[in-house]
Amino acid sequence: MSFWWVNHKQTRAHEVRGGYLWSPYRNANGAFNQSYENMRHVKAGDIVLSYGFGHIAYVGTVTAAAVPGPKPEEFGNVGDNWSDDGWLVDVYFEQVAQPLRPVDHLQQIAPLLPDKHSPIQKATGHGNQGCYLAAISDALGHLLLALLKIDPKPWLHHLVSEHVPAPELLEDLHVIERDPNVPETQRLHLAKARVGQGLYRKRVMLLESACRVTGVEDSRVLIASHIKPWRASSNIERLDGHNGILLSPHVDTLFDDHLMTFEDNGRMHFHRSLSPEVLERWGINPHKKTDQFRPEQKFFLGHHRAIFGAKIA
Repeated sequence: MSFWWVNHKQTRAHEVRGGYLWSPYRNANGAFNQSYENMRHVKAGDIVLSYGFGHIAYVGTVTAAAVPGPKPEEFGNVGDNWSDDGWLVDVYFEQVAQPLRPVDHLQQIAPLLPDKHSPIQKATGHGNQGCYLAAISDALGHLLLALLKIDPKPWLHHLVSEHVPAPELLEDLHVIERDPNVPETQRLHLAKARVGQGLYRKRVMLLESACRVTGVEDSRVLIASHIKPWRASSNIERLDGHNGILLSPHVDTLFDDHLMTFEDNGRMHFHRSLSPEVLERWGINPHKKTDQFRPEQKFFLGHHRAIFGAKIA
């Protein structure tokens, strides 16, 4: 287990809520940045201390190592000069009971800060601009946890389902577990993807910031739904964020059962067997045109429309 310190004042709300860290590969001018390179060295079980606005207010446990991922759309204008491609690390964050101001404990903290690539300045305790993810020593990590009054042990975010698993879902999970061709490191990703969690969900959230139909942005109540059905997808497609869409639960029910679909330009179609009363009571405007889909998503939408078109009832 290693300790990391992340400076993410502008993006902390998005990253903590979404459960991830994201950085470009290099600086805007293409120069090497050690704090971005550190993303590649993070391992599952490592502890991340989240610093922003002068406080350490969250502590996270890394649940998956870095993978390539696009810049989150929810960042908006933040990081306009950053590349659109970078590293994505899956982290489970928890809010601390009492946020810690490192500047108030600088006498204890400063001697333990790294000489190079320090997250804060030893003399003032102010954050170092240009330093995103810093490696810190075990001694500093344990000191900070002690100051935060946190038991120094990792707390892992376990895979849980809020609903009683359907038989077909359990069967798919058993297939993943029994498949000798699936590497051990990929099993958890696939299992979580099957229930719309984990790395797959993060990848969808980087591309989709709200339900396309209702406009709801709170990711806690949205479902990351596969566009091309799970059983028709390869393992690579099952973890591909472009094979996903964020939907409100009632909309996901229609989409997953192929009672609705989308054109590439965002126009919606509903199955002839679906009563207009359902749409009216659920507040869905069948004539609404959502945003156009990305080119990579259009491939998967073609599969969805084909099933929709062949659906009899």
